[in-house]
Amino acid sequence: MYVHIGQDYMVPARSIVSIFDMDTATWSKHTRALIARLEQEGRVIPVFEDLPKSAVLCDGALGELLYISQLSTNALLRRAAQGLGASGAF
Repeated sequence: MYVHIGQDYMVPARSIVSIFDMDTATWSKHTRALIARLEQEGRVIPVFEDLPKSAVLCDGALGELLYISQLSTNALLRRAAQGLGASGAF
């Protein structure tokens, strides 16, 4: 199953490693370092027009990708749970 994460982007539900809130995620130096590394590697994909609210970290055949979305973490978690048949780790 796929999860719609905003705009015209869909990702495989099984590839999602983490969904986090952009307001609180940058409090941690480890998360800031992860975002900085992925930006330097060109692995951050903006999926928003207005303010970014959440980030979706995916791991797949191409390695780690970080999608920055305008959707709330609650909306993305709900969609991911539906994509995993409500029996996933979310």
